[in-house]
Amino acid sequence: MSHAAGTRVELPRADQFIDGRWRESNGGEPETVLDPATGQPLGTVPGADPSAVDAALTAARRAAATGTWAGATPRARSEALYRLHGVLTGMSERLLDVVVAETGCPLRLSKGQQVGLALRHLEHWAEAARRPELTARPPVVTPRPGGAATLGGWAVRREPYGVVAAITPYNFPLLENVMKLGPALAAGNTVVLKPSPLTPYSALLLAEAAEFADLPAGVLNVLTGGAPVGAALTTDPRVDLVSFTGSDTVGARILAAAAPRVTKVLLELGGKSALVVCADADLALAARIGAQNVTTHAGQGCVLATRHVVQHSVRDEYQERLRAALGGVRLGLPRDPGTGMGPLIRAAAVDRVDGHVRTAVRAGATVLTGGARPAPGTAPAGGFYYPPTVLTDLDNTWAVAREEIFGPVAVVLGFDTEDEAVAIANDSAYGLAGHVVSADPGRAFELACRLRTGTVDINGGPGYTNPDVPFGGYRRSGLGRENGTEGLDEYTQLKTIKYHAG
Repeated sequence: MSHAAGTRVELPRADQFIDGRWRESNGGEPETVLDPATGQPLGTVPGADPSAVDAALTAARRAAATGTWAGATPRARSEALYRLHGVLTGMSERLLDVVVAETGCPLRLSKGQQVGLALRHLEHWAEAARRPELTARPPVVTPRPGGAATLGGWAVRREPYGVVAAITPYNFPLLENVMKLGPALAAGNTVVLKPSPLTPYSALLLAEAAEFADLPAGVLNVLTGGAPVGAALTTDPRVDLVSFTGSDTVGARILAAAAPRVTKVLLELGGKSALVVCADADLALAARIGAQNVTTHAGQGCVLATRHVVQHSVRDEYQERLRAALGGVRLGLPRDPGTGMGPLIRAAAVDRVDGHVRTAVRAGATVLTGGARPAPGTAPAGGFYYPPTVLTDLDNTWAVAREEIFGPVAVVLGFDTEDEAVAIANDSAYGLAGHVVSADPGRAFELACRLRTGTVDINGGPGYTNPDVPFGGYRRSGLGRENGTEGLDEYTQLKTIKYHAG
């Protein structure tokens, strides 16, 4: 039990979950988990020592090799995942308390995006697990010499890879965990899950739920700890697939580590998304979208638009509307209904954000709003806060316009022609998401098709991550896709079986 921002939080057991049982870890480096809203400790979680990592991989390998899970029928796997979903749904309020405490994400956003969406995704994967493993191709009669004929055909079977190492980030921990273990388990793989050491409790609650849901031993294992645990998982030959969400720098290291064994790697990495605002746009809508992309979870989202590419003829008005929208945003505790934006995850994140802003201002950028650490009394004491910040009078070559800051900072860039807007939007090492705001839906769709990104929202889009739609990026934003049939396919291998019927 812990107190977070005045609320009692029932934390899960802080140990390793291996082979269906809890195991103490004494040799790993412990991590003090903080409440980002107050800076106060929530608890201490041990890091998995090498023996725990070995035990988890051994358990996952055994469960994969014996067919306990892969050999189960699709219906049986579906029923098990529905049980897991039912257990988690029954503990949704506790999930919400824990997620708010460890992420600092405001309560309203956490209800929908952190917890509600995670449960929706898991329900989707429970149903998707029923997909037939075999797809038949039409048989063919092949003439043979002498007048005889051969009847033969093909069946294509989707099979699990085996052991999946899933490594997840701190910003949306429960959702990110489910986005990996959901399709991996639905496809018949076993999983060793390593959450961020900054937000480990969501994963430990999943382990607790797996225990109550009677998932077979070894099917889901949860290890806590930092980079050494992740490195051990990504270099072990018992791992058949690595699924990682995080920075492009770490993703590149994981890809390099997996290369000698030619291990499959799925990467969902960073973003520096562009919000293209055309001259005919509803500027009230555009500014609202722009403000949401600055403030959502304090800018700690890989898909958030941090480059606002605005047609020159409406740029001044857009900037004024954006300034007004952000000027009234109040920094506060996650459970305060008046809070407009919560904290960043740690003091180091605040330092990183402030460093980017200071460097840009020294180089000549103009601060439209924000731009400095909160004055005393404007944010809760002890927490890791930074105000919504927008910079102008710069161009797309500046570091602040090119590097993923992962905080509440955006830049405004101008354009005259659509070709120029597309060139600016596509001039990035990343390609995860994009946005277009225009009163002309045909024009907006054509622009969306020209953006080199994995997803594009037009006039705000549907507003949530649909588990039935593929998600992923171009270039340094990653490899492969999550969600949808395409995301499920990533966790399977194809086997063609050719038969001779006579």
